[in-house]
Amino acid sequence: MKRLLVISYYWPPSGGAGVQRWLKFVKYLRGFGWEPVIYTAENPEVPAIDTSLLSDVPENIEVIKTKIWEPFTIYKRFVGRKKEDKIKAGFLSEEKAPSKAENISVWVRGNFFVPDARKFWIKPSIKFLKKYLRENPVDAMVSTGPPHSMHLIALGLKRGLGIPWLADFRDPWTKIDFYQDLMLTGFANKKHHRLEQKVLKTADMLTTVSSNWARDFHGLGAKKIEVVTNGFDPDDFSSLSESKCDKFEICHLGSMNKDRNPEVLWKVLSGLCNTINGFKNDLKISFLGFTDYSVTKNLENEGLTEFAEMVKYLPHKEVLQRAKNAGILLLPLNDTPNVNGIIPGKLFEYIALKKPIFCIGDVDGDSSGIISETKSGITVGFADEKAMREYILEKYKDFKVGKDFHVDSVGTGKYSRKKLTGRMASLLDEMVKNNLKH
Repeated sequence: MKRLLVISYYWPPSGGAGVQRWLKFVKYLRGFGWEPVIYTAENPEVPAIDTSLLSDVPENIEVIKTKIWEPFTIYKRFVGRKKEDKIKAGFLSEEKAPSKAENISVWVRGNFFVPDARKFWIKPSIKFLKKYLRENPVDAMVSTGPPHSMHLIALGLKRGLGIPWLADFRDPWTKIDFYQDLMLTGFANKKHHRLEQKVLKTADMLTTVSSNWARDFHGLGAKKIEVVTNGFDPDDFSSLSESKCDKFEICHLGSMNKDRNPEVLWKVLSGLCNTINGFKNDLKISFLGFTDYSVTKNLENEGLTEFAEMVKYLPHKEVLQRAKNAGILLLPLNDTPNVNGIIPGKLFEYIALKKPIFCIGDVDGDSSGIISETKSGITVGFADEKAMREYILEKYKDFKVGKDFHVDSVGTGKYSRKKLTGRMASLLDEMVKNNLKH
């Protein structure tokens, strides 16, 4: 067994999307000749807790934890939040529009905490891990971000110990969808780009989740970039049961921030409620995850509040079970410049649920390509009101005649977490082999 150090801020019992990718790789890596060692924070500020994910952690895996100091206590006090409140990623605000204090805090975060609020963990982690690795050598290491401070920990270890390093980008850095919202000064912007360049040019290999993002990283100067998409774990779906829903349910899993808010869809649904006999009696819109205030306000303005169910957070398996009983799975993409490379992790779980996927986004983007390739749903443009209305009406007619909403998707095997872990392991093998040559 080759030993792999995995540097990840998110690890169970942390919940949310950030933990899934490397939790699933770690689950299957032993089968491909790699023994993972996890380095993570002992007291992280995470969006949710999900103890059910601990069942995916393999037995006897070494998990090293050290304490982290983050400025979130000061932030919460400044903006009037409770100590126990969770901080949401991607500028998601559930209860109200951002206050002046929150806008000020965004400016402070963007300009003083570069690359992110975990920056104070970088130097202590490098010091701790250098000592650990001298006593417990590894064959390679992976850093996974965001937060991109994880890459800077690996950068310090690479410079000090020369360990083969794969930097895994679940999201971009300077091209992330909310980068323009950070209110960066010229100095801070240059610092972000400078640190990003150090990571891109020092890491032995980069991985990211979509082809368009890989092209972006290549354009930024990454010397070796590979695509390993997210996927689904068949184990998560084997015990799900399905019961027929008595409502025409449109279901969204995970966080919906303001950039994903499909305003045109709410307008379409409101129109159908007012013009199609019986539609409003059958309609149900489920939000299983954190939902931005802008969505709540739009639903209210369109007269749809009574049809909406908001569930802030459920354990992963419970979310999948709820979605299994829904009719249509809603996938609104971020209406931002990098949309063509956005492939939400939930897309692959939607595919595994075998329910029709209704994607609103870039019809030529990577998500649309996967949906088309697997024959698992439809993608319509952000402003294509006509296509949205036609699709909803088509599915509503199916619902009224009792038609099964099951989808016979094709070619989904390559997106299984085990298969993808094999791909990641082969890249690690290649990286170590090339490093030995040099």
